[in-house]
Amino acid sequence: MNSRLLSIIRKEFIQIFRDRRTLALILVIPIMQLFLLGYAATNDVRNVPLAVFDQSLSPESRALLDAYRAADYFSVAAAVGSEAEMQTLIERGEVKAGLIIPPDYAARLKNGNAQVAFILDGSDPTVASTALSAAQLIGQNHATGILAEKIARNGQNFKVQPPVEVRTTVWYNPDLISAYFMIPGVIGMILFAITAILTATAVVRERERGTIEQLIVTPIRSWELVIGKILPYTLLALFDTVEIIAVGHWWFGVPVRGSLTLILLLSSLFLLSGLGVGLFASTIANTQQEAMLTVWMTLLPSIFLSGFFFPIDAMPTVLQWISYLMPLRYYLNIIRVLLLKGVGLGAIMNDVIALTIFGVVIMGAAALRFRKRLD
Repeated sequence: MNSRLLSIIRKEFIQIFRDRRTLALILVIPIMQLFLLGYAATNDVRNVPLAVFDQSLSPESRALLDAYRAADYFSVAAAVGSEAEMQTLIERGEVKAGLIIPPDYAARLKNGNAQVAFILDGSDPTVASTALSAAQLIGQNHATGILAEKIARNGQNFKVQPPVEVRTTVWYNPDLISAYFMIPGVIGMILFAITAILTATAVVRERERGTIEQLIVTPIRSWELVIGKILPYTLLALFDTVEIIAVGHWWFGVPVRGSLTLILLLSSLFLLSGLGVGLFASTIANTQQEAMLTVWMTLLPSIFLSGFFFPIDAMPTVLQWISYLMPLRYYLNIIRVLLLKGVGLGAIMNDVIALTIFGVVIMGAAALRFRKRLD
């Protein structure tokens, strides 16, 4: 290796180590991807929230509930007093499944023909398919146990048939079509990525070209400059939302059961977070490359911890708590509920409030920092 080549290599390493901010981001992002993919990238669903409507309230019904509790696939999250209450919890996403035990369960169990209903939220096919198999398997195992007890007690002087039948029903997505789950998620990911990345790079590009100083000396106020920079990307993002919904509906058959006006209004609310992240990144970065890497530092956790690819219920508890800090989590729940379930604003109010808080805080902090940077 000649001296000229060594000099070029040495010079390049010096340039890399001088840009410590970019170097730090380059070193941190692989570690972040490793942990996110190692812990969040899993479809092993456990502890699916379950609502129980036990109309029997008998030792036999409690034994059935114990069978579901014993398996780690379900966790009883609520005991409801009516089917309407159970439906409300499923619509809000507070539970993913519901078990309905009829009043005559104990009597019919003695006759060997008891039936229970198991309702599943099909808006997330990954969780629903796992829960569907688990619900049927747990029911069969429980029935086999009861049957074995009868054989041991009475011999085979009766019909050998399962005494309990679990009848499963999948709501909102009966065929468990993955596109119904992924396409609404794509809307959230594109909204966040477009607004954050393009806003960050657009502002930094002005600084790199030296035109930001020209804008500062004009009569334009700082808030006018901020709105002028982000409004075009807001309109483009909303256009992309309508475009994806239209293509998803007409080509992939994704239902649009909710109000399109409400979807666009709440999408605009979500854009505050994406725009705020992009604007904040632009105040930190000095180059477009730094701006891109800074945005990716927030984009990667959002994609993996928001429930876009992998069920949040399948993640470790620590990552589930961290996911509450991701605005994309709340928007994905909102867009999927509106498109697939067709409910009103009341069912998603908690997510809307959380999204509003995140949007105002992030955009407010970014705008203040951007204004100070201009001053």
